[in-house]
Amino acid sequence: MKKQLFLALLVFQCGFVSQADNPVVVKKVTFDQALSITWQNSHVLKQADFQRLQKDQERRAAKGLYYPSVGIMANAMVMSDAIRLDLTPVKDAITPLYKTLGSYGKFGGIPGVPDDMATQIIRQKLLAGLTEIEAGNWNQTIQDKTFGFVAATVQWPVYAGGKIRAANKATAIQQQESLAVTDQKQGELMSELVERYFGLCLARQVVGVRQEVFDGLQQHLDEANKLEKEGMISKADLLHAKVYHAQANRELTKAVQETDIVNRALAGTMALSDTIEIETLSSLFYLDSIESKEYFIACSRSKNPLLKQVVSKKLLAEQAYKMERAGFLPTVAFQGTYDLVNYQLSSYVPTWEMGIGLKWTIFDGVSRFAKVKAATLRTREVEEAGLKASSDIATMINKLYNELLMYRDQLQELTTARQFAEEYLRAREMEFHQEMTNSTQVIDARLALAKIKTERLQAMYSYDVTLAKLLEFSGISADFSAYSKREETKTESY
Repeated sequence: MKKQLFLALLVFQCGFVSQADNPVVVKKVTFDQALSITWQNSHVLKQADFQRLQKDQERRAAKGLYYPSVGIMANAMVMSDAIRLDLTPVKDAITPLYKTLGSYGKFGGIPGVPDDMATQIIRQKLLAGLTEIEAGNWNQTIQDKTFGFVAATVQWPVYAGGKIRAANKATAIQQQESLAVTDQKQGELMSELVERYFGLCLARQVVGVRQEVFDGLQQHLDEANKLEKEGMISKADLLHAKVYHAQANRELTKAVQETDIVNRALAGTMALSDTIEIETLSSLFYLDSIESKEYFIACSRSKNPLLKQVVSKKLLAEQAYKMERAGFLPTVAFQGTYDLVNYQLSSYVPTWEMGIGLKWTIFDGVSRFAKVKAATLRTREVEEAGLKASSDIATMINKLYNELLMYRDQLQELTTARQFAEEYLRAREMEFHQEMTNSTQVIDARLALAKIKTERLQAMYSYDVTLAKLLEFSGISADFSAYSKREETKTESY
């Protein structure tokens, strides 16, 4: 009767959901399919991709430092007074000379020309020059007080003491570091997906075990009712069967609710809607043997994304040291301007100009020395952080590997325990039918078998999650699917 009530409740719930605005959609996926959907939808990976693209653009920007910069410069100026050039003192100084020579000068020595004629000609020239001097403007405006211009400019750093080269190397290192960050996010996401996907596998398998216990206790309760009516068992045995039947019903309901919780968590990892119910097609698994611990430690040294980031930090610190050291060297740059258009700009200003300049800071209050020392200490700090990270990762791999062996041993021991429990339940059920044992012993035997099955599922789930973590710290998370498909892989389902 209670089984029928439970099934009716489930049908009612399904009918309620189907009438909702967002009906539940069942999506059957293998682990590889779930992984593909996660890679495609994950907001974490999209964020890492944008960060990587950002570093790519910063790399391009750093390359631009090698090229000249061309621009437009415009200025509009107003001065308090115009700039003037007064050459009147020069006029006053040369006018008497011209007057004297033009009136009284004696000239000769010109071949073929008499001295009187030569004197007359040269005096005429001097007097003509004097007329021009007196008529000339000896106080001119060089630049009006209001003027403006638009000019094209070019600047090209020829030598910067190694700063440009160090900046480019730094952006290249940051570009590689962004790839390591993406690998780290993928490893973390892989472990999370394993935890939730196989967590859903575990939850559904536990529901199967609880359903099996419920069905067995339902059958046992039906038989106990018949035997009690026939007077073959006591009322206490019947009540005992009813108590455990109700408990099995509660455990089954709880397992179903936990399945829904894990399903929502898995949908969140896969970035799917809450209205999607995921049905796992892959099974929990374990392996009797895998590679040695040293293999995973060796992989971590060359492939762990955290260690790669530490290496990048060290290289960045070295480039920062080179940039600070370059501050002691001069900066040389080619530069030039070309006048495009102007307003009231002095005609004495050239149309274009170009040249090369040097800037060299000789002393700046020992600031550069302190910066170089700080960069050196930063390099040492990153080296120590790398040693610590390498030690911690090796310790974690050692821990995870030992846990993996522990779960494997538990599964091997539980295999024998399950066989004993199945045989014990069969014997107790046979004795109950032959009135050689009571209801309590049958129920205890059934619950003992369910407990062993649940422990096996839990150990298998812990094995899978630990394996994913081990591969993550080893830097080979992508190999998880290959481990689950090995020929010696063992699976189990109820």
